[in-house]
Amino acid sequence: RTHTSPMQIRYMETHRPPFKIIVPGRVYRFEQTDATHEAMFFQVEGLVVGKQVSMADLRGTLNEMGRRLYGRNRQVGFVPSYYPFVEPGADFYVQCAVCQGRGCTGCKGQGRLEIGGCGMVHPNVFQAVGYKGVTGFAFGLGLERIAMQKYRVPDIRLFYANNLAFLEQFRGAGLPELEQPAPSVAQRQLERS
Repeated sequence: RTHTSPMQIRYMETHRPPFKIIVPGRVYRFEQTDATHEAMFFQVEGLVVGKQVSMADLRGTLNEMGRRLYGRNRQVGFVPSYYPFVEPGADFYVQCAVCQGRGCTGCKGQGRLEIGGCGMVHPNVFQAVGYKGVTGFAFGLGLERIAMQKYRVPDIRLFYANNLAFLEQFRGAGLPELEQPAPSVAQRQLERS
């Protein structure tokens, strides 16, 4: 499956920790399309590497992102999942905005929608790039799924259906200015090292 994760390795091969990166990119997949899956979509990857970066830092980062995007009243959470380059791994989800958690075709009746995968970078990945004494987390989030929940779009295929009336509703729709958050535990640790 294609994804933007190879950029994480390229970055690690040429940079030393501590660091934080965000990698956006277009992804193509051979899969059946439905309300939450499309053959082409945009993904954003995040990677944080440093001393004592933990799963709590990952959860805090994604929880805060979810709350800032969707509001404090929307439920966000994690479900254990397998991804080959992280251990432990999880799916990051948000309560479905279309049905308010009751279940609909957009969320396949689950009341929530997976936004992406995440986890702690597997030690073998660090060994392959020659890193010692560090930990880190990674995540990959689908931008269309984020937008689906932000703007209550029931079907991902609408973004690529070339329906001008649908697309024009997003003209000028930007995120509000965000207040500067307090530094996370990971940020404070990275700044000290």
